[in-house]
Amino acid sequence: MSFTLVDKTEGSIKADVLSGLTVALALVPEAVAFAFVAGISPIVGLYGAMMMGLVTSLLGGRPGMISGATGAMAVVMVSLVSQGQQMGGDGAGLQYLFATLLLAGALQIGAGALKLGRFVRMIPSPVMMGFVNGLAIVIFLSQLGMFKVGDQWLAGAPLWTMLGLTALTMAIMVALPKLTDQIPAALTAIVVVSMVVVFGGVETQTVLSFVQSRGGEGVSAGLPQFAAPMVPLSWETLAFIFPYALILAAIGLIESLMTLNLVDDLTGTKGQANRECVAQGVANIVNGFFGGMGGCAMIGQSIINIKSGGRGRLSGLVAAVALLGFVLFGSGAIEMIPIAALVGVMFMVVIGTFAWNTFKILNKVPLHDVVVMLAVTGLTVAFDLAIAVLSGVIMSALVFAWENALRIRARKRLDEYGIKHYEIFGPLFFGSTTLFLTKFDIENDPQEVIVDFAESRIVDQSALEAIDKLAERYQRAGKTLHLRHLSQDCVQLLQRAGDLCDINVLEDPDYYVAIDPQTKSPASPLRSATAQRLAQAN
Repeated sequence: MSFTLVDKTEGSIKADVLSGLTVALALVPEAVAFAFVAGISPIVGLYGAMMMGLVTSLLGGRPGMISGATGAMAVVMVSLVSQGQQMGGDGAGLQYLFATLLLAGALQIGAGALKLGRFVRMIPSPVMMGFVNGLAIVIFLSQLGMFKVGDQWLAGAPLWTMLGLTALTMAIMVALPKLTDQIPAALTAIVVVSMVVVFGGVETQTVLSFVQSRGGEGVSAGLPQFAAPMVPLSWETLAFIFPYALILAAIGLIESLMTLNLVDDLTGTKGQANRECVAQGVANIVNGFFGGMGGCAMIGQSIINIKSGGRGRLSGLVAAVALLGFVLFGSGAIEMIPIAALVGVMFMVVIGTFAWNTFKILNKVPLHDVVVMLAVTGLTVAFDLAIAVLSGVIMSALVFAWENALRIRARKRLDEYGIKHYEIFGPLFFGSTTLFLTKFDIENDPQEVIVDFAESRIVDQSALEAIDKLAERYQRAGKTLHLRHLSQDCVQLLQRAGDLCDINVLEDPDYYVAIDPQTKSPASPLRSATAQRLAQAN
């Protein structure tokens, strides 16, 4: 396992430091907002973002990717904290959350150890495109909540001020890269807009007023302290937290690995999925012991980091350390940042995240890909990432199975010995068995029949049962069925099937295997193979 803090071939210390600071600023309102979504203190959310970022930046498999407290996991935590509160009284919900994070982290480490991270490569392109589009919409909708004070939407002058500052932030981020790429546009925009508000006496919502409007006091706190979760060590506790741990682990890994794939595409490099699974697990365990809300990779902050020039582990490390510094020493400065500046940054993330070429390819790709893409987008918005991605993969798999089921075909011929050959093309699996069986003319076939699988494969139990059924039909007709040119894995399937599939398998790839001792002429390959087996048996 290699470790490089700064990858000089991909970035620089300056770019990593500046992009890390930008990400840290963007993490503050997100961590606070998601903490309130989960029904816990904003400090727990900030601790969670800091520890997730620190551990994954050091141990993770994707340098430049940012992890922290996320909305996808926060929505699951709501029910967990609420039920835990009912079970154990005041403060118990938070303790059950910490215990659940320990178990979820262990499950994620197990997934990495079993190398399950590689299965993310099986996610089809329409699912990936639906995921990024849905996530862009979710990020956009989450920012609309910033236009509220308490339960009331902004109106009149406050609304126009918020919109103006947001537009200014976005304008700076669009214009600055055209002038220079030496400083991150997002960080510059946040600093400039903050100065306009502070020195211009502009009345608008800040990080402090945002936290206070949601029942918090501020973003100042001390160092996180080690403490084991205070929950009963019993089967009842395990039965309660295990389903939540499984869901949190799954959501965290899916979102992290999907983000890893996206960052791979943006940077033209390749991350280590299994290593990232382990790092996410370790980070959540650290959160469980040190009082954070846990989390996973964050696509919005990861894109901010990449677009700002962050490529190495140093960028994530700076973001985590800076976030801790804000909590310990810089809370006053952070609390003065206008929410509009952070919203503007996130709106630019939305624009950069959404796959705008979706509209160009809608009438150029197969209809089923369009359906999968739209379904994943809608499910991401309506439910959560895990449900959306799993549903998309299942839909794509069913479409693939249906299309391949219709592609199996057989080419037929008679050789000079009067033996009928069926050359099969396409995979034989559960979806194609019915069509496969219709290819054979048992009543009019000769006594000896060869089914040639040189261009086909036997995939599953349904295929074995189909072959067994075909053999029984030929046997009832007094005829013999032989299989030929099976791949090694297909032969192993038949051997493991045992009595399920009693078929004569020809292993001679050269067709002629012997000379008939009486006629001194090439013998029938079937009768030669059969004679060899009888001789071996005797």
